Amino acid sequence: MELKPYDRLRAEFDWAIPDRINMAVQACDAWAEAEPDRTAIIEAGDKLTLVGYGQLRFMADFLARFLRLRGVGRGDRIGVLRSQGAWCAAANIAAWKLGAISVPLFKLFQHDALASRLGDSGTRVVVTDADGRETLTAFPDVVPLVPEDLLAVSQGEDEPAFPTAETGPEDPAVLIYTSGTTGKPKGALHGHRVLTGHLPGVELSHDGLGAPGDVIWTPADWAWIGGLFDVLMPGLALGVPVVAARLAKFTPGDAVRICREAGVRNAFFPPTALRLLKAADAAIPGLRSVASGGEPLGAEMLDWGRRALGVTINEFYGQTECNMIVSACGAIFDTPPGAIGRPVPGHEVEVIDETGAATGAEGEIAVRRGSASMMLCYWQNPGATAEKYRGDWMLTGDRGLREGEAIRFVGREDDVITSAGYRIGPGEIEDCLLTHPAVATAGVVGKPDPVRTEIVKAYVVLKPGATATPEDLQAHVKSRLAGYSYPREVAFVDALPMTVTGKVIRKELKARAAAEVPA
Repeated sequence: MELKPYDRLRAEFDWAIPDRINMAVQACDAWAEAEPDRTAIIEAGDKLTLVGYGQLRFMADFLARFLRLRGVGRGDRIGVLRSQGAWCAAANIAAWKLGAISVPLFKLFQHDALASRLGDSGTRVVVTDADGRETLTAFPDVVPLVPEDLLAVSQGEDEPAFPTAETGPEDPAVLIYTSGTTGKPKGALHGHRVLTGHLPGVELSHDGLGAPGDVIWTPADWAWIGGLFDVLMPGLALGVPVVAARLAKFTPGDAVRICREAGVRNAFFPPTALRLLKAADAAIPGLRSVASGGEPLGAEMLDWGRRALGVTINEFYGQTECNMIVSACGAIFDTPPGAIGRPVPGHEVEVIDETGAATGAEGEIAVRRGSASMMLCYWQNPGATAEKYRGDWMLTGDRGLREGEAIRFVGREDDVITSAGYRIGPGEIEDCLLTHPAVATAGVVGKPDPVRTEIVKAYVVLKPGATATPEDLQAHVKSRLAGYSYPREVAFVDALPMTVTGKVIRKELKARAAAEVPA
């Protein structure tokens, strides 16, 4: 995407998605044909290993042949249970070559999480590693394939290129399960247009990703839409080397080291990672762009980003069901403090009222049908699919406000606190608490109250060695926000419940707060 004034980008944009499209070609085969030695993936381990597009295609073709021997064909589901690495990318690409559906699975899933996803999707073959093969012994109906083992007994180097299936933009390609912040995880089924649908937002959030010398990395696992389609596949499609690093746990020291050794210029850091970097006062030189999404960051974090990272962090917004639909882009427009950005070209995003009409007041953030990153449906769940839409609008379940062309995120529909007639978004209070020097992180929810309906309750994790009292934090918020929105109760905790993608699970905090109320 050539960066132009925002109005021109919007006016001139056209999806122009062809009738025949396959993500294996977009992310791998096209570059493998044109520049087979071009670096596709940089594996950052004890040493750096460069994987070219030609090698990546060989790996994907190799897997596709074995999968076909296992009887996998068009429409079948193929699990991918691997950490960041070239084989993880190749496994997804191999599925798409077959016209099959890849099902990304998180390596840290325990038995029940795997069982629900494997069972719901009907996945019978999983590409994994040695540890994953051991985990999958609990599922006798599932066949694990470990590429390294297969390669050791194979003589496939002289095989011709595997023929990629003819697919269209609406043909199913990938089944990604939601992280379960608002209920049981649901499988969002996406078609082969989903990669094209992500490209405008990815390019915008990185101030024109694809500039000479760009190298992109995220600590977000590639099993999630943020790792897979905000970084890995767009990077491959744009010819930008993607860094793969297997981290058992994110640490600021590892992040600084990986960025330095691999020459990272573009990073997607989830909010939790940014908070850890900020708490450690870490500096990462050489970055050209930093993007973040999942939760609003707040002015304090953005100010820190400019000082420590040398860039304006571009926030973006989306969901597993329809991702990368709103973004900031410091290179071409300013975003008001507290807003998450503007609608990405190609996506019509609005704040609507209960009738489905645009409103200047607080309402629900919604995206109109036609966005290329929008899911086809929830997997085998027509009822939930129907509930997700209001006419032509896909509902996000998030509350927001329009501020000119920008959109401000208020909070999840079920996270908004109603107190003494006021509607209070928890995000603003959490951001304010994070500006206190003793606070590492915080989660804010509504606690049932017989007089006010709800009161604001904050669960706070302090920085190591820091001290503060509830009164300190209440006064801190009172002096910066509206008097009615300060937390009337503050509880200090060792840790907050988090999803694997780093979001605070407010429903658990709300349940905890509700349990404190006498029956």
